[in-house]
Amino acid sequence: MIEIKKQSLSETFSVYFDKRMLKICLLGAISGFPWVLIGSSLSLWLKEDGLSRSTVGWAGLIFAVYAFNYLWAPLIDRIQIPYLTKKIGHRRAWIVSMQLLILTSLFLWSAIDPSENLAFVISVGLLIAIASATQDITVDALRIEQIAENESRSMAAGAAMAVVGWWSGYKLGGVLSLFSADFLEKAGFQNYWQLTFLILGVLIILMNIGLMFIHETNDSNRKKKQEENDKLISNKFNKKNILTQTITWISGTVGGPIVSFFKKNGFKIALGILGFVFLFKVGEAFLGRMSIIFYKEIGFSKSDIAIYSKTLGWITTVIFTLLGGLFVIRSGVLKAMFLAGVLMASTNLLFSLLAWSDKSELLFAVAVIFDDIAAAFATVAFVAFISLLVDRTYTATQYALLASIGTAGRTTLASSSGALVDWLNGDWGIFFILTALMVIPSLIILWILRNKIKIYEK
Repeated sequence: MIEIKKQSLSETFSVYFDKRMLKICLLGAISGFPWVLIGSSLSLWLKEDGLSRSTVGWAGLIFAVYAFNYLWAPLIDRIQIPYLTKKIGHRRAWIVSMQLLILTSLFLWSAIDPSENLAFVISVGLLIAIASATQDITVDALRIEQIAENESRSMAAGAAMAVVGWWSGYKLGGVLSLFSADFLEKAGFQNYWQLTFLILGVLIILMNIGLMFIHETNDSNRKKKQEENDKLISNKFNKKNILTQTITWISGTVGGPIVSFFKKNGFKIALGILGFVFLFKVGEAFLGRMSIIFYKEIGFSKSDIAIYSKTLGWITTVIFTLLGGLFVIRSGVLKAMFLAGVLMASTNLLFSLLAWSDKSELLFAVAVIFDDIAAAFATVAFVAFISLLVDRTYTATQYALLASIGTAGRTTLASSSGALVDWLNGDWGIFFILTALMVIPSLIILWILRNKIKIYEK
């Protein structure tokens, strides 16, 4: 059952002026920025150091960490960080700790030559991915907990602002990365990428200063419900000892969220939802993994990529994410998902035209704009969709589980993107046609489930 409350356009848009939206935007930026490091920056660094497309593509397997962060989400929900938790709060303590790991990793990268120490470079990238995937658990929970359960408009708007923040961290971080690398390279620095990583470290410090202004809500109700569930499990044991207590804790924190999801939706519908989440953005991931390599191979400089793909792309993404949020609020999540799927397939075909044409800055700009429009609609609809599916008793764990499954499709399958281009003998046009077709299975699943998915907007 899907219940959508209709409002005037001005009333719908006014929700963005809630001061909580700015805080949610910052949380999104903190979440999105690490993807710059292990995505476009790492890919281009390895490519310019002489490594093959296949190697760059397979290096993207480190993103698979995001597909498994739900495994330790219960631990993050309950374990406190010594000293920091009491000083700055449970959620913020975990975020700051992970940010420190990412900052340390950037210092390590600044001292490495990838052609001589590829394994170490990838290992550090894996550490960044683990830290980023871990902080995302807390970031998403903190974002959802900024908004009460009965604030349906604010939840959809919050999803939009989280996406705006994520893309701001990703795009503007990419701009800083590419411009810095280009400037330092032209200035004659051989280790221009290593120096760039030090510059990016400053941005991490600034975001953590901003994090201190985000309020944490009282989580006593969530803890009380979790303890009640633990007690129900514990009562099934005749004896009380360390073993039964351990089983109770594991069952309640790991099994509880999964059981709750399947009970709410039914087994078959739940599996269908998980299949859709896994497949929805696979085509986009194939394109995204290889896009910066594609731009470079057809003759665009790092500065060109920074202007068109990052700066122009960021502006487009922000505008259409906000519009996408309005569309979700007024038309419903499922309609937005269908529209986003069609847009993703259509825009991927523009990259085929770009591949088969001469180097055209106009076509490059058009392709980037429409790709970012599609990505904006797809991401805000997707975030709103899984945010509405979660049980507040298991906010962090259920959201992490659903987000991880979505990430699994994008990372594990898309890691073969470079190998696919090589198998096609560098025919980028055919490659992008194939990425356009990849969205079809998910839309078929969504169409079958359209009247069966239980989303309640109270």
